Amino acid sequence: MRVLLVEDEVAIANFIQEGLEEEGYAVDVVYNGKDGLRMALNNVEVYDVVLLDWMMPGLSGIEICRQMRKENQKTPIIFLTAKDSVDDVVFGLEAGANDYLRKPFAFEELLARIRVLLRTPAGSQTVFRVGDIELNLETHRVEKDGQSVELTQKEFALLEFLLRNKGKITRRTWIIEKIWNVNFDRDTSIIDVYINFLRKKLDAPGQASFIQTIRGVGYRINDDV
Repeated sequence: MRVLLVEDEVAIANFIQEGLEEEGYAVDVVYNGKDGLRMALNNVEVYDVVLLDWMMPGLSGIEICRQMRKENQKTPIIFLTAKDSVDDVVFGLEAGANDYLRKPFAFEELLARIRVLLRTPAGSQTVFRVGDIELNLETHRVEKDGQSVELTQKEFALLEFLLRNKGKITRRTWIIEKIWNVNFDRDTSIIDVYINFLRKKLDAPGQASFIQTIRGVGYRINDDV
């Protein structure tokens, strides 16, 4: 999952970024409203949630939110603000935000609110399988032949992305856009490293890998393992 954080207080931005990245999110941070609006409008399909500081010089979070909704962007938005009156909450929600978090806040609360917004809708798939490998989004567990397999947050995110697109070729650029942040140097060789990590942990000895390499393009889940 990829998050856009627009926050002009560097200390707060660093705190949120560090916490989210430890939880496996890719986080892009900008420190003013103009750059925040540009990033949001130019990356419509990239971000899963946008975290907006309300009060910023030049262009406020309210203005960014309104412009995003004017452009028919559906990306969930959470306001982060010191404003705490009922009228402020109503004003922010009516501007198009999905949620509102008052500063100062506990990181655990922010994380919980993000998870609620990204929660898989009822009836949607939460368990993905290929061969004897199973990934469960609700328990955040991966099992192979019924045995738990420990994955890092980045490995889990990559495996989830591949399984969600089972049957398709997942291009390297798509993977970079969803799993790594904007400051990543775009060297897609890092993807090969993480693919190899998954293969070492999940492939059956002597059998073809469940992740098929499509040379020069990307990867595809192999259903025949």
